[in-house]
Amino acid sequence: MTRLPTRYGGKGNPDTQLSQAARGVGAESPSAQVQIPCGWDRRARDAAPVHPAPRACDYGGAMRPIIGITSYVLPATWGVWVDLESALVPNDYVEAVRRAGGRAVLLPPDDLDTDVLDRLDGLVLAGGPDVQPVRYGQEPHPATVAQPERDVAELALLRGALDRDLPLLGVCRGMQLLTVAAGGSLHQHLPDVLGHEKHRPGPGIYGSQSARFAPGSRIAALMGDDPTINCFHHQGVADPGPLTVTGWAPDGLPEAVEDPDRRFVLGVQWHPEVGRDRRLFGALVAAATKESTGTCADR
Repeated sequence: MTRLPTRYGGKGNPDTQLSQAARGVGAESPSAQVQIPCGWDRRARDAAPVHPAPRACDYGGAMRPIIGITSYVLPATWGVWVDLESALVPNDYVEAVRRAGGRAVLLPPDDLDTDVLDRLDGLVLAGGPDVQPVRYGQEPHPATVAQPERDVAELALLRGALDRDLPLLGVCRGMQLLTVAAGGSLHQHLPDVLGHEKHRPGPGIYGSQSARFAPGSRIAALMGDDPTINCFHHQGVADPGPLTVTGWAPDGLPEAVEDPDRRFVLGVQWHPEVGRDRRLFGALVAAATKESTGTCADR
């Protein structure tokens, strides 16, 4: 197993300690009581053998690589249901993974553990709300809107994926989360820094730009002769920390970061899922396929 570099944080994470204390884990509180359903024998449950779930490598790679996608929890409306709290993600992510040859699994925020990573072959950190500024030493800007529960859960998944050397693709917020986890920092509101809103022209409108990429980088090889990117973000990378910036917008804002010490760790500030871009998702699934067709070692 590849151990987690200190630059991404390690064991004894204060997030875990804080979340456990907030939930009253180990305390004798009503919320800690677990009710056993009628007809379920606790002794039978405890005595039952634990069989690990099958993975692609158990069948010589016959199964599609399983790609986890972090998701939102938001009110949603469909049919007769109105504003029902739901775990969801734009289907573009799911379809992009499927078309690239993977099997998508949604990962709603869950800070109890990261054991699900042992059943995955790759991870997508999807877009979403802003990362809490306290995580990179800043006070919140008036335009910053964060969801702390996503930060806690997804930072744990990110660090766990790095610890396991799982192929990882960060999209928009995912690239920013990768940067913060590595010890970098963000610009909280780009119009204040750049003087324009080309990275988020309007509600639901993607800003189309032509990026430039570092020669010889992974992202340059993947993008080839088409550098067009579709952005929707009001924050951006200020300091990448130890990550390598390999892509830039015309205004000089970082649009891609990589960890050259890893098998596949790539963050992009744009939304390749919108066009179901097989270049990036194909590379992720290809890396995950190599992982899933290898030996079923204990990771």
